[in-house]
Amino acid sequence: MDRAGVGRVCLALPGVTLEHAFGDDHDVYKVGGKMFALVGGEGALSFKVSDIAYEVLTESGRARPVPYLARAKWVNLAAPSDWPDDELAEHLAIAHGLVAAKLTRKARVELGL
Repeated sequence: MDRAGVGRVCLALPGVTLEHAFGDDHDVYKVGGKMFALVGGEGALSFKVSDIAYEVLTESGRARPVPYLARAKWVNLAAPSDWPDDELAEHLAIAHGLVAAKLTRKARVELGL
């Protein structure tokens, strides 16, 4: 999946906004003001995962821990285009859900979640 594909998947999820907080070449996807996915300037993709997915993806070598965000269970894919689109879309939907679940009840209601 390329940068545009990641954008289509993320923006189709409820309550998602796109920001360029780290520069014009970085796409930051947020729900309720909280980041759940990031496409860097070189096209690498980082996103939040569950504890189990973090262990599986990093130990198998399919993804690497994101510096400074590994403690929050974020992984990085240097070449997201090497992944099947449906699998990556599922990971992005899960990342969205993990972050949305941490929002306040009021915020979730306002976003229609």
